Amino acid sequence: MNFSPLDFLESIFFEFRYAPLIIQIAIIFVFVAIGMTLVAYFSILRRRFRGFRRDKQVARLNELIDDLLIENVLSQDPELAQTPGETAEAAASAFQLAPFGKRWGRQVLIDRLINYRNNVRGAMGDEIRTLYLLLELDKDSFKKLKSRKWNRKVRALNELSSMEIGVADVIILPLTNSRNRELRAAARQAYIKLSKNEPFKFFDLATEPLLQWDQVELFRIITTTSNIAIPNFAQWITYSTNKSVISFCLKLVIHYHQLKAIPAVMKLLDSKDHLLRAEAINCLGKMRMADAEDKLVYIYNNQPLDCQIEILKALGRISSGRHTEFLKQEFMLSTDFELRKNAAKSLINNQAPGSNLINELMAEASPENQLILKHCMNPLIKF
Repeated sequence: MNFSPLDFLESIFFEFRYAPLIIQIAIIFVFVAIGMTLVAYFSILRRRFRGFRRDKQVARLNELIDDLLIENVLSQDPELAQTPGETAEAAASAFQLAPFGKRWGRQVLIDRLINYRNNVRGAMGDEIRTLYLLLELDKDSFKKLKSRKWNRKVRALNELSSMEIGVADVIILPLTNSRNRELRAAARQAYIKLSKNEPFKFFDLATEPLLQWDQVELFRIITTTSNIAIPNFAQWITYSTNKSVISFCLKLVIHYHQLKAIPAVMKLLDSKDHLLRAEAINCLGKMRMADAEDKLVYIYNNQPLDCQIEILKALGRISSGRHTEFLKQEFMLSTDFELRKNAAKSLINNQAPGSNLINELMAEASPENQLILKHCMNPLIKF
């Protein structure tokens, strides 16, 4: 006897209808799980297919952009042009193609132009920037800057800063204090690059901390940006309430060797924050401020371990030779290994390895201290 599909479904429905409630619930959950799994797999496959197709489209479009740039911009000699931007003006008409009328196509073009400009300098880089403006791609970047999505704003800031397109302070300054870490960092970096008069103005407004990686990126941008107006960082060391800004300014004082900021750094020795005191001591040592040695030795015994270590390092960096007895005492009597090690290194910096003092210490020191001294005599060992 043969059953039709309809009879088979009726039998399944009959069995389900008269099954216990818990079995019915279990069957429903099984079918829902199977359905959800199939939907998830279909969604993943669909997304991968669309991504694969988009990657192929982007690759083809990048090849087209490369050909157009090589033919109309990169193969031309900008010095032969009668006016700046003449090469870009002639090339702009070649980019009036259908793919660049679509939003995704214009984004691919922006990314490609930025990639070329980051690898090209001088007049050729200026031509690429002019082409970016002639094609009105800056309008696309400004539209993204008005987006509610933080990642689109970050992308816009990176595009505008790469192309050196000015952004009004009223737009970018609020973003430098955004709660979103990525947006805040991008806005600060862009502001330093784009502001011609007061690139460090956001220091006055910063309430969110400058994280370590943010400081590394900002330091790189500040020290590599040409014609940047470097202020006296003492103003933020003295008046800022943001400890991370003070810490960052101390690093900039060292890099630019700002002697006029030293009085402000000296005042930090009286700060209640021992981390800031330690960084101020580090700054004085790296700046080789011999006038600060007496104060550092005077406050030594009242400082926590991190500040004491920085004081010993500072005396070694300054190397005036006026406090060798103090260093000798710390090396011989201290019970902390880090203090003895740094005192020994500073003694070596203040005295030649073959000097009478070093020979005397080698004769009097314990076996462990002798090993520390021998280790510190290695010229490759640095603080």
